[in-house]
Amino acid sequence: MPLALFALTLSAFAIGTTEFVIVGLIPTIAEQLNVSLPSAGLLVSLYALGVAIGAPVLTALTGKLPRKWLLVGLMALFTVGNLLAWQAPGYESLIVARILTGLAHGVFFSVGSTIATGLVAKEKAASAIAIMFSGLTVALVTGVPLGTWIGQVFGWRETFLVVSLLGLVAMVGSLLLVPGNLPKGAASSVREQLSVLTRNRCCWSTPRRRSVTAVPSRRLPSSPPSCNR
Repeated sequence: MPLALFALTLSAFAIGTTEFVIVGLIPTIAEQLNVSLPSAGLLVSLYALGVAIGAPVLTALTGKLPRKWLLVGLMALFTVGNLLAWQAPGYESLIVARILTGLAHGVFFSVGSTIATGLVAKEKAASAIAIMFSGLTVALVTGVPLGTWIGQVFGWRETFLVVSLLGLVAMVGSLLLVPGNLPKGAASSVREQLSVLTRNRCCWSTPRRRSVTAVPSRRLPSSPPSCNR
């Protein structure tokens, strides 16, 4: 498999970690920022809102951009969002940081799937996408417990710092390893992308967590089905 797939997998690992790890940090964040637990819980819900609403809009707006540079830009946004969370002076700024990170999350898995299929032969497309998404699985198994431990021992801010460093490494890896001549996906309008939110076929994943993942489609025949039939 191309080395670029490992950059995508690391990106998925970092994104999965920052998405899920917040649940274990909510009590600590609530105490240190002097907010209630329900208010701290909004850091999960508003991240999900950034994924579900922002992703279709950004997917449509960035449809004509080169895949490699869009990927690098998304990981830069992800890294900046986590750095802002690390340095957030208060609750409101932490919310802004989480929403920014959620925007990068939503578009990444659409773009990443497109890139993964473009890196390999058509018959290996499913395997390439599975390798990329394995980063999410590893994040659940190792990234979240480790991130929670870091937050409890060193402070919740340090968790976001570590995740931002992972994002930086993934961004540099994408810059160096992902080829620049990947085919572009078919562009679609904002209305077409937002319409997935109102279809019964749209995938909304909520496995025992207060978060949502929506993957907008870029209409690639080689892309995996993102909706239940």
